Amino acid sequence: MFKPISITAIASISPLGKSLNEAWNSYLNNEHCITEKSFGNEKHLVAKIPSETKLAIETLRQSDNKYKSLDDTVLYAIYASRQAVKSAGWNELDNFGINIGSSRGATQLFETYYDDFLKNNKAQTLSSPTTTLGNISSWVAHDLQTQGPEISHSITCSTALHAMLNGIAWINAGMCNKFLVGGSEAPLTAFTIAQMQALKVYARENNDFPCRALDLDKTQNTMVLGEGASMACLETGKIENALAIIKGFGYATEILEHNISISSDAMCFQKSMQMALGNTHPDDVDVIVMHAPGTIKGDLSEYHAINKIFCNKTPALTTNKWKVGHSFGASGMLSIELALLMLQHQAFIGVPYLEKQKTPHQLKNILVNAVGFGGNAVSILLSK
Repeated sequence: MFKPISITAIASISPLGKSLNEAWNSYLNNEHCITEKSFGNEKHLVAKIPSETKLAIETLRQSDNKYKSLDDTVLYAIYASRQAVKSAGWNELDNFGINIGSSRGATQLFETYYDDFLKNNKAQTLSSPTTTLGNISSWVAHDLQTQGPEISHSITCSTALHAMLNGIAWINAGMCNKFLVGGSEAPLTAFTIAQMQALKVYARENNDFPCRALDLDKTQNTMVLGEGASMACLETGKIENALAIIKGFGYATEILEHNISISSDAMCFQKSMQMALGNTHPDDVDVIVMHAPGTIKGDLSEYHAINKIFCNKTPALTTNKWKVGHSFGASGMLSIELALLMLQHQAFIGVPYLEKQKTPHQLKNILVNAVGFGGNAVSILLSK
């Protein structure tokens, strides 16, 4: 039986800043965080962590000799995890579990080591231990000095929400009563962007809103990569002053027809949302924070899935990728953060370029979606 689970804290470092206050203040304006970044002789649209915020990461890097060799993905995770655990009031004696995932892992460091290998035909000593995916949770556990279980994984863009599923499963099994879950991603490299361009999904125009996530009338793909990390603290039971209660969860995977395929009506989302709803009536959901990556097919298929499940009363729809880009494995937890902020402030954050947006009268139940390549969908239902 599913036990009540509370989210007692959340923290992030992203294009929005390095605190919940900074993130919320950024959401209150209609300015996006997307800029052009130089990669050699070319410039590409990205959503990067602000330079003043990045200084906090450099301070962290210099604080310990062992940290100097770590990829930004790991440092982002350590930084956000410290803030989340501090906010939740946890300490190392709690022996909480950790599950932090990443779609790409140590992208920048791996590419640097590989370039060096091509030049010298010899791998550097730390090239393997600093680029393994398990590197993230193990270093966070080291930094926080917890003795609980450590899990790292990659399930592409639904990675962070799968981490939340794992935390829920461990807590429900009685194997742990506290779990730190989330995702971290630092994918802003020329090669990673080239991969997205090869798929013909990357934004090409630097206009008022380069990423047109949830614009169902767009005629070209507009995905933009972002970076960051976001971590949530889960605790068993209904904790007083919790940010939200996890009311339901769902997951589903589509049978692959293509490496990046998803059906036109996103059967995986239909199944994951239906499972997350459980006994909750669809009309009681006030908002859906969509995955909506800014691609034509991705946005439309999720929208069609929502219409199938919420045929009588479609909730208010929103996404944050127009503002912070798509941070792959971290994106789902940044969506959870947006949902928690809306619940806390009782204010709906819409998409500025969409006309006639539905605005909810109350914010009690919010559904958050994420999906990865191959249709690995997760839906989390949060309740105030």
